[in-house]
Amino acid sequence: MTEQPTKETKTGYDVIHGYLRTLDASPGVYRMLDADSRVLYVGKARNLRARVSNYARPGNHSPRITRMIRETASMMFLTTRTETEALLLEQNLIKQLKPRYNVLLRDDKSFPNILVTKDHAYPMIKKHRGAKKQKGNYYGPFAGAGAVNRTLNQLQRVFLLRNCSDSDFETRTRPCLQYQIKRCSGPCCGLISEADYAGSVRDAEKFLQGRTKGIQEALAKQMQDASEAMEFERAAALRDRIKALTQVQSAQGINPQNTAEADVIALHRDGGQACVQVFFIRANQNWGNHDYYPRISGDEDPSEVMEAFIGQFYSNREPPRMLILSHGLDNDDLMADALAEKAERKVEIIVPQRGEKAELVQNALRNARESLARKMSETATQARLLRGVAEAFDLEKPPQRIEVYDNSHIQGAHAVGAMVVAGPDGFDKNQYRKFNIRGDDLTPGDDFGMMKEVMTRRFKRLLKEDPERTLGTWPDLLLIDGGQGQVSAVREIMNDLGVSDIPMVGVAKGEDRDAGKEEFHRTGKPVMALRHNDPVLYFIQRMRDEVHRFAIGTHRAKRSKAIGATPLDDVPGVGATRKRALLAHFGSAKAVARANLADLKAVDGVSAKLAQTVYDYFHENG
Repeated sequence: MTEQPTKETKTGYDVIHGYLRTLDASPGVYRMLDADSRVLYVGKARNLRARVSNYARPGNHSPRITRMIRETASMMFLTTRTETEALLLEQNLIKQLKPRYNVLLRDDKSFPNILVTKDHAYPMIKKHRGAKKQKGNYYGPFAGAGAVNRTLNQLQRVFLLRNCSDSDFETRTRPCLQYQIKRCSGPCCGLISEADYAGSVRDAEKFLQGRTKGIQEALAKQMQDASEAMEFERAAALRDRIKALTQVQSAQGINPQNTAEADVIALHRDGGQACVQVFFIRANQNWGNHDYYPRISGDEDPSEVMEAFIGQFYSNREPPRMLILSHGLDNDDLMADALAEKAERKVEIIVPQRGEKAELVQNALRNARESLARKMSETATQARLLRGVAEAFDLEKPPQRIEVYDNSHIQGAHAVGAMVVAGPDGFDKNQYRKFNIRGDDLTPGDDFGMMKEVMTRRFKRLLKEDPERTLGTWPDLLLIDGGQGQVSAVREIMNDLGVSDIPMVGVAKGEDRDAGKEEFHRTGKPVMALRHNDPVLYFIQRMRDEVHRFAIGTHRAKRSKAIGATPLDDVPGVGATRKRALLAHFGSAKAVARANLADLKAVDGVSAKLAQTVYDYFHENG
């Protein structure tokens, strides 16, 4: 029988040219797809026909664009009313689809804020991350927890605001340690009036708004008045607060005088890699910086990298009133319009050439250059370690994704599984996963059974979501915390799932459970060990310690949550406030369950309808 030739899928310039007759001059977004319908690139256009015609003509394309055109088998188009809408849609699609030929912001994260609550007579000040649902004033963003903690520490030293929870506040009968070390004014015990405390809150918010000039003068006047009234203890306390404020202001010499609210964004590229450094300037204060390493091909223009970064960075966060950039954008007016539409106010984009703002950019550029140098050094070291892992365990090539697994429990209670991921860039915390062990038929403390459940759930999901192994989510090596028994158990479940080609190594403590004497177990191969001073051994120990840390932390969080749980959590309509009211009235959840309907109705804040719901919940079985 003669085999019929298969029809090859056409790709390249001719395919792209074929779309021109169906396009007009509308603005919009286009997607370029390969023969397997995977998205290669997402782009925007003021004029779709003009933009696509550029791709249809062989010419002065960069090597990256030439490769992309050669792989293009089809295209998709979405027209928009304006180019601004096209830009916003483009960045959303890039973040969602992660096309191979786009510049990608890989390590996105949320940033913390400082919250001054407004739902209590004595507001508290605390760190906040996530949706801004609680009533109060939010100040930020800060670059990280460290920057927030430093600022909170300063605020507590100067303004003596509480940071305890409302429940702790209500139950205290004497001042806590924060009062003793002069970090709180003791409002929980009536050591400061509500009016005086409110004044401290106003001063703290002025500080966060950059209005610090009058605060020190007011404190100095209060100290003088206290001294004249011979209230020497109060005068000394005010003197200490002035001293703390002076130290804060002297430590903030790097803060800009003429830039109230801006993000300073600087790009540095070297060796086909890029670092973008972002400094957060709020209320004329430097609230920290963060570095990013977007994925680039190396032949993009700086303006292309900067535009892609800004579009993706602000796709899920509010932009400031000004962006100060190291490199200009080809369409800075378009980007400013898109950001202004998102923020519902004007957003200015500038590339300063002189003055204070230029100095801010130079500082950010220096940090970007130094950060990228460190990153490249760390990447080179990591690459050597991955090559060492491949040599130690007879792998065909250095692994790009190592998954490490461990369990944590106390005699089987609150059992969790944990997975951490390491690769060329070190630990990838965005890929960490935790597993609440569900197996009701497991014997408490059955580590083999727990590991089987974790691996089954992990790889069943992989087989469903990425059966072709094209998304980079499949591991090249599995590290299991344990010996031959754990390895055999995991290999059995992997064989049952039809996944038998992934190398697996069990890491077991050696003689006397001494770190440095680890033994490595592999299916069908003798037990092995590495030299005591081998860098690969240290690398494996770090991965094992990291999965231990993650598993134990997850277990503790689950255990703490369980300790605070009560049957009231499952009653419809009973939230945190009603739960506290019921427990305060009856003393325990058991007493609530035994209460009659009249007693339930007598609880402050519990309506007759809710009382009936609670009563029915606990008495539905008679």
